[in-house]
Amino acid sequence: MTTSPRIAEHPIEQQFLERWSPRAYAGEPIPEATLKSLLEAARWAPSSYNAQPWRFVYARRDTPHWEQFLGFLNEFNQSWAKNASAIVIVISKTTSLPPGGTQEVPWPTHSFDTGAAWGYLALQASLSGWPAHGMVGILKDKIRAELGLPENYAVEAAVAIGKQGDKSILPEGLQQREAPSPRKPLSEVASEGKFIA
Repeated sequence: MTTSPRIAEHPIEQQFLERWSPRAYAGEPIPEATLKSLLEAARWAPSSYNAQPWRFVYARRDTPHWEQFLGFLNEFNQSWAKNASAIVIVISKTTSLPPGGTQEVPWPTHSFDTGAAWGYLALQASLSGWPAHGMVGILKDKIRAELGLPENYAVEAAVAIGKQGDKSILPEGLQQREAPSPRKPLSEVASEGKFIA
């Protein structure tokens, strides 16, 4: 683990400071049971009305779907994610059956809830020694077509997962960025009683 310059302004568990999103991966295959443990953590995320709109479709390195899933990423993300151990496509169901309802309706919290599930996955991945890196640089139309997604499912993001590798395998510009990133001060993102942009 790279020494982290992150310092919390208020007391929190150390795991929140230690989790970060590397790009240098060692190319080590991930056991399916390990990946399923990360997805199991995501399964337990909070969810509005317990709708659980998140869906995860994955490919592990050295399996028949690997090249297809690598091809779901834009060129920049392919350049480093090719050394990951798994690529997970994060999808959310945009409709749900409300309590007491008889037909599905648009579900306003599908992205919010699915983001919570990704957060759980990311924390479990970090704790397990298989750090995850979320990406929005993906080919959504290609993913939708090749995975045969129904209209009421949205492609949210992709996630690369793997054992952290040496940053020397990255292009020079990315080597300099291969460290835990800082965060804005809490005062810029949280305020009491009124909104501050």
